[in-house]
Amino acid sequence: MRADYDKAADTIQIELKPVDRLDGDFSEIPGILVGIRDQKPVLIDVIGTSARIDERLRMAGEHFELDAEALIAAARAALSAPNRAITLDVALHAAT
Repeated sequence: MRADYDKAADTIQIELKPVDRLDGDFSEIPGILVGIRDQKPVLIDVIGTSARIDERLRMAGEHFELDAEALIAAARAALSAPNRAITLDVALHAAT
């Protein structure tokens, strides 16, 4: 997973899977735009980072059955290093 915070535009882009193009997008969650390829989410744009990022990413995670904790970690990492791409490798939960 790759994330990048564009400070001037105040947006975070989280790339779930690199693709050459999108088939469409989903914009039902306020401040979240999800890029779709082959009927799967591949890119998440968080528009405006001052309000409820975690909540919005949890909603996207729930809607698309994605790991919301990983999305939130990617967003926080991107915010901590503006205008630089951050790459995260998130493992599955350990069995308890």
